[in-house]
Amino acid sequence: MTMTDPIADLLTRIRNALIARHDRVDIPASRLKVAIVRILKDEGFIKNFKVSRDNKQGTIRIFLKYTDRNTPVISGLDRISKPGRRVYMKALEIQPVLSGLGVLIVSTSRGVMTDKEARRHNLGGETLCQIW
Repeated sequence: MTMTDPIADLLTRIRNALIARHDRVDIPASRLKVAIVRILKDEGFIKNFKVSRDNKQGTIRIFLKYTDRNTPVISGLDRISKPGRRVYMKALEIQPVLSGLGVLIVSTSRGVMTDKEARRHNLGGETLCQIW
């Protein structure tokens, strides 16, 4: 199986685990995925994550977060920039997701960050995905 879009794979695995009401999901690790998952934790979309190293690429175990009524905290995940069609935005073009309720994840020259951080640092970049 060849993986052409690891970020889409990450989002799909999270989405599927939430639909199945799993408490955690394991995905193959990469620096970019760890950066995205760290943002999800910092923004309160997931409980926690753990990166385990093995002799290959390692795994990220994501602990999913649900509300008191057992509904997922993440209500939507959307891949914006795809391998076939990259989407770049200048700092001024980056708009809040759902009036600030969601998060846009942007890959900038200073690393992967949220839309808020990118605007604060006046940085544009590739818009990877949005989560709400």
